[in-house]
Amino acid sequence: MTPTLSDGQLAALDAYWRAANYLSVGQIYLRDNPLLDRPLTRQDVKPRLLGHWGTTPGINFVYAHLNRLIVEHDLDMIYVIGPGHGGPGLVANAYLEGSYTEHYPAIERSHSGMERLFRQFSWPGGIPSHVSPETPGSIHEGGELGYSLAHAYGAAFDNPDLIVACIVGDGEAETGPLAASWHSNKFVNPARDGAVLPILHLNGFKIANPTILARIGREQLTELLRGYGHEPYFVEGDDPAIVHRVMAETLEMVLQDIKTIQAAARTAAGAPVRPRWPMIVLKTPKGWTGPKTVDGVPVEGTWRAHQVPLADFSKPEHVAQLEAWLQSYRPAELFDEGGKIRDALSALAPTGHRRMSSNPHANGGMLLEPLSLPDFRDFAVAVATPGGVEAEATRALGHYLREVMRLNLDRQNFRLFGPDETASNRLDAVYDVAGKAWMAEIEPVDQDLSATGRVMEVLSEHLCQGWLEGYLLTGRHGFFSCYEAFAHIVDSMLNQHAKWLKVSRNIPWRRPIASLNYLLTSHVWRQDHNGLSHQDPGFIDQVANKTSDIARIYLPPDANCLLSVADHCLRSRDYVNLIVAGKQPEWQWLGIDAAVRHCTAGAGIWHWAGIADEDPDVVMACAGDVPTLEALAAVMLLRDYVPDIRIRFVNVVDLMVLEPRGEHPHGLDDHGFDALFTTDKPVIFAFHGFPAMIHKLTYRRTNHGNMHVRGYKQEGTTTTPFDMVVLNDLDRYRLALDAIERIPRFAHEVPAARNRYWATMERHKLHIAEHGEDMPEVRDWRWSA
Repeated sequence: MTPTLSDGQLAALDAYWRAANYLSVGQIYLRDNPLLDRPLTRQDVKPRLLGHWGTTPGINFVYAHLNRLIVEHDLDMIYVIGPGHGGPGLVANAYLEGSYTEHYPAIERSHSGMERLFRQFSWPGGIPSHVSPETPGSIHEGGELGYSLAHAYGAAFDNPDLIVACIVGDGEAETGPLAASWHSNKFVNPARDGAVLPILHLNGFKIANPTILARIGREQLTELLRGYGHEPYFVEGDDPAIVHRVMAETLEMVLQDIKTIQAAARTAAGAPVRPRWPMIVLKTPKGWTGPKTVDGVPVEGTWRAHQVPLADFSKPEHVAQLEAWLQSYRPAELFDEGGKIRDALSALAPTGHRRMSSNPHANGGMLLEPLSLPDFRDFAVAVATPGGVEAEATRALGHYLREVMRLNLDRQNFRLFGPDETASNRLDAVYDVAGKAWMAEIEPVDQDLSATGRVMEVLSEHLCQGWLEGYLLTGRHGFFSCYEAFAHIVDSMLNQHAKWLKVSRNIPWRRPIASLNYLLTSHVWRQDHNGLSHQDPGFIDQVANKTSDIARIYLPPDANCLLSVADHCLRSRDYVNLIVAGKQPEWQWLGIDAAVRHCTAGAGIWHWAGIADEDPDVVMACAGDVPTLEALAAVMLLRDYVPDIRIRFVNVVDLMVLEPRGEHPHGLDDHGFDALFTTDKPVIFAFHGFPAMIHKLTYRRTNHGNMHVRGYKQEGTTTTPFDMVVLNDLDRYRLALDAIERIPRFAHEVPAARNRYWATMERHKLHIAEHGEDMPEVRDWRWSA
């Protein structure tokens, strides 16, 4: 039988909740008079009111009850909140637990500390109105909705003793990422993973409209949640005395369910059976305990409670109403004359690392251990001469990642994430060590599915990134592979994570975490078979627009460079690393030692592909595997067309070396840049992405005026591989013509070169139309010095 709260326990819980609510309202409204030592005046109220009250009391209510559960059962628990604009609640609870003062000593638990706590909220130079990296105990940026549940599951993977309580706002539940996240329970193995406790908070309204899940009725909502694989427990009402008791009893039942599920899985022989995990549906009024009406219209329990219920303090009655609201929490019972929370209440919170605001899992760098990595040179492609052998770059990477997986199996701190594309992207060697995580039904035709799998595949880029972010933020490592065109699905998630890293860099107590590593493959230049929908390299631009402290972009031209880059990225901390590499068989250019030197420099002259002297006619530059192929082919054409041409060949693997050093840590200084690209010679640059990006990175360079960039220009269709580069003027024939047109001493060659180019293009178009494949001289091309 589930124990019930005694009257004393209920009163204590309610007092703790009132304290959190008082501190939350104070943060939104007050800049002075924090304990109402004198009558409240307009001058005590902030001139600009920013923040969200509506969701906050529910967040505080759940927090108080989770604290009781942690103390009662000595739980290891963190709290992820989906309604991120409930930031004042998380700050208030961290302050009550003491961890806020530990991190920010100026915000002491006193009258003056409380004043500073209130004043900093949504104040210039202070803290945001939503949950942010500055908030102790948070792993979840609250500025955008939809990612809380995916982050929670990512945190729970490989954390067998951790419970992640995740409050999902009913507005947030309408987003696509959150809707997909309910399926995450099919990937949790109760024998080795922690547990996620979703708490769907039905307060009924968004900014200006009702929420869908609050209006479909209990029966339909129950069917929906059970269909997702959960057993929902309902807690609802607006009478605190009743709701406190029901919530406490429900949490006890839910915890017992979790313990029973885990105990059964951890003692049973064989693979565990997918359980029906418990969850809670909490239905309370929006803006609970706030003003019931303002200016004669309903507020509590309506959309009007979403942000600041009282906003017009030119009206004296609003000042009076705010004071009455604050006094309704009876602050004199909660805080002593000096502003410190009373000892009896303070004793209700967990201590040390059991505090959710001080749990090490919520500051993952505290728990981070370096990966045990194999020597990537062991997986190198043997390249005796440039262009002498073909290989699939990502398949070589897959063999390396297989050993990364193997070496870290005991630590259980590395997983591979991807939207149903691991095998398609040639990374399937990892299945030799660990299959695909799967707790749903398995049929005889299935391959590599396993309850103990460590490859996370689901056809949702949102879920893959959300899981990975939760995994990284709690101190582990991972790798995310994706088709290049569809990385845009997580554009916004990239933005939020990059912002989290940027802010965290300036918070001393936030320890560095493993970098977010993207591998984009099945890229634009080899998506000829799937057509225009699969052809877009614009994710490069998304990453490049991030702050220079965070963004790293790599375009390895071959397998050995890819291995070197991937090893470097897995060792790095606090970055967003973007790697773009093809999966199709391509010619290989550099032996492993040369590849390491090249990747370490970030860009370099390939002397074997051009002249060794210092006075070229033209610089042929490239970044990306297919652009490298086309640029090298153009070099061979130019040697045939104008045999006395002097060509310098430059390959760029680290895109950010193109920026000036003052703009990016990887940037070349002006002398180094000029040593590659000269100060006055034409530069023909073949680029994997949109041409404007190269101009953006180099516009301040001495020789920028001579740079002519070819890249993707949004031309594509279902066609042949070579026709893709032709459609976008990135082909070898166009690059060769570009060079001749821009070298003054070959001006007399230009008319013939143009005629030759157009004749070749006509021949190309006729050939692919008739034969459905590229011309033999393209298809069978080989490099020769």
